[in-house]
Amino acid sequence: MEALERIARFALQALQDAGADMAWVEATRQETREFSVESGDFSLFRSLFDNSLSLTAFQGGRKGSLRLNRFDEESIRSAAEECLAVAASGMADDAWSLNPEAEQADFCWGAPEPDLEAFFHRCRELKDTLETEYPDILSDSMIFLHVGEQSVYVNTNGALFREQGGNYEVSLSFSGHRDGQSSSFFYSGFLTDDLSTPFLGRATLAEDLQSARNAVETRSVGDTFEGTVLLHPNCLADFLGIAAGAFASDSCLIDGTSIWKDKLGEAVADSRLSVSIAPLDSRILGGERYTAEGHISENYDFIRDGVLRSFLLSRYGAAKTGLQRAANTDSCMVLAPGDTPLQELIAGIDRGLLVGRLSGGNPGASGDFSGVAKNSFLIEKGKVTDAVSETMLAGNLAQLLQNVAGISRELVCDGAAVLPWVAFRGVTVSGG
Repeated sequence: MEALERIARFALQALQDAGADMAWVEATRQETREFSVESGDFSLFRSLFDNSLSLTAFQGGRKGSLRLNRFDEESIRSAAEECLAVAASGMADDAWSLNPEAEQADFCWGAPEPDLEAFFHRCRELKDTLETEYPDILSDSMIFLHVGEQSVYVNTNGALFREQGGNYEVSLSFSGHRDGQSSSFFYSGFLTDDLSTPFLGRATLAEDLQSARNAVETRSVGDTFEGTVLLHPNCLADFLGIAAGAFASDSCLIDGTSIWKDKLGEAVADSRLSVSIAPLDSRILGGERYTAEGHISENYDFIRDGVLRSFLLSRYGAAKTGLQRAANTDSCMVLAPGDTPLQELIAGIDRGLLVGRLSGGNPGASGDFSGVAKNSFLIEKGKVTDAVSETMLAGNLAQLLQNVAGISRELVCDGAAVLPWVAFRGVTVSGG
């Protein structure tokens, strides 16, 4: 860590020597250990080492950024000069600034050093379980990683942040197979720092494997109808992330296209919906500890009881809009659970769709969206029935958030987010 700090401080001085009015530097050293399984056998174990130095400089209101993977002094000096050249070619904008407070802190999280023996045991255990208990599941790939990282951040206002952390990552892609037919590909995974229990019980892995089994045979939904969609937590994360970007981010608020731009403190969602951006939640691994602008990150409410409590603005975005800066710039979402068990939520849906993921482009400024439902199943008269083929969904994101039919009591914690299943009314469902 001391060596990283020396490198970061050297780079910061090089930026100042090159003419920066203000600047920040982050030096990172990452080590990745990887096990992977292909065609049913462990095919690879390797260690990867990565050095990264991020430079950002401001001169005369112009910003330049550069990243390099070498830590020698000659490379750093050359990169600093190039970074200032990038800044010189940009447009001046006096909204750029850094936190004037010289905040300093040390952070440690997760499992910085791996227990490779215990990790391999859990990886092999999962592989063996899939072979014996899920013979009708064909795994396209199984990737198991431990990523350990050290980083040091410094800026010209005196900020100093030192961070050390690590986590295990499990990622699988697979499909169900039966009688010469196969399902579409399913993806499942999670982050963890805990090896005390088998991987199969983590996040939604077991449920996703069963869904792949059930999706070998599909049918069309038939006629177009307006129904209720129940979003799998992974799909919900995508929907919420898209909504945040379209309605509450720097870009849409700066250019004035956000339909929520005048809604701060007003209801924008069902009163049962509460969403926090919480990188420091104990269930989140590797969440942001500090921002690029030199602030220590804090959790905050994005939507509380349906009311918009904060935009997702950086310091720059806040300066451009005159609105308040968000307490972090991460995307780790924690959604409060409901009071309805998942099975009761399903039982209350007369006709709709359980949606695993949605393939489609980003919505327009109005929030209108459409896409193809993947890994999805019909819900008929309160029961999940057949997997569906080539099914389109269409609706409006802003209206969707106000049309909550129910929120599950169960929560899924995959290390990146903490989310329930949520059912939304009024979505157009159509099949081919």
